[in-house]
Amino acid sequence: MRTNIVIADDLMEEALRLSGAKTKRDAVRQALEEFIAGRKRRDLKEIRGKIEFAAGYDYKKLRRR
Repeated sequence: MRTNIVIADDLMEEALRLSGAKTKRDAVRQALEEFIAGRKRRDLKEIRGKIEFAAGYDYKKLRRR
Protein backbone atom coordinates (compact mmCIF):
# COMPACT_ATOMS: atom_id res chain seq x y z
CA MET A 1 0.00 0.00 0.00
CA ARG A 2 1.44 3.33 -1.02
CA THR A 3 0.96 6.12 1.53
CA ASN A 4 2.39 9.60 1.85
CA ILE A 5 2.91 10.88 5.39
CA VAL A 6 4.65 13.85 6.95
CA ILE A 7 7.12 12.88 9.68
CA ALA A 8 9.10 15.39 11.71
CA ASP A 9 12.70 15.48 10.48
CA ASP A 10 14.17 15.13 13.96
CA LEU A 11 12.10 12.01 14.65
CA MET A 12 13.05 10.41 11.37
CA GLU A 13 16.75 11.18 11.85
CA GLU A 14 16.69 9.61 15.31
CA ALA A 15 14.73 6.59 14.07
CA LEU A 16 17.26 6.04 11.29
CA ARG A 17 20.16 6.37 13.72
CA LEU A 18 18.70 4.06 16.39
CA SER A 19 17.37 1.44 14.01
CA GLY A 20 20.35 1.29 11.71
CA ALA A 21 17.94 1.42 8.78
CA LYS A 22 19.42 2.64 5.53
CA THR A 23 16.20 4.18 4.20
CA LYS A 24 13.21 6.00 5.62
CA ARG A 25 11.00 3.23 4.28
CA ASP A 26 12.98 0.61 6.23
CA ALA A 27 12.80 2.70 9.41
CA VAL A 28 9.02 3.11 9.13
CA ARG A 29 8.54 -0.60 8.42
CA GLN A 30 10.68 -1.57 11.40
CA ALA A 31 8.75 0.85 13.63
CA LEU A 32 5.43 -0.62 12.52
CA GLU A 33 6.65 -4.19 13.06
CA GLU A 34 7.84 -3.33 16.59
CA PHE A 35 4.56 -1.52 17.35
CA ILE A 36 2.52 -4.56 16.25
CA ALA A 37 4.72 -6.99 18.19
CA GLY A 38 4.35 -4.87 21.32
CA ARG A 39 0.58 -4.81 21.02
CA LYS A 40 0.47 -8.58 20.56
CA ARG A 41 2.59 -9.07 23.70
CA ARG A 42 0.27 -6.77 25.63
CA ASP A 43 -2.74 -8.78 24.46
CA LEU A 44 -1.08 -11.99 25.72
CA LYS A 45 -0.45 -10.42 29.13
CA GLU A 46 -4.15 -9.66 29.45
CA ILE A 47 -5.04 -13.38 29.31
CA ARG A 48 -2.44 -14.36 31.90
CA GLY A 49 -3.98 -16.51 34.59
CA LYS A 50 -7.13 -17.14 32.57
CA ILE A 51 -5.95 -20.33 30.87
CA GLU A 52 -6.09 -23.68 32.63
CA PHE A 53 -3.66 -26.32 31.45
CA ALA A 54 -4.49 -30.00 31.20
CA ALA A 55 -3.70 -32.16 34.22
CA GLY A 56 -0.18 -33.56 33.94
CA TYR A 57 0.98 -30.86 31.51
CA ASP A 58 4.75 -30.48 31.89
CA TYR A 59 6.16 -27.56 29.92
CA LYS A 60 9.69 -28.27 31.14
CA LYS A 61 9.57 -31.76 29.67
CA LEU A 62 8.49 -30.33 26.32
CA ARG A 63 11.40 -27.86 26.33
CA ARG A 64 13.94 -30.69 26.62
CA ARG A 65 12.93 -32.09 23.23
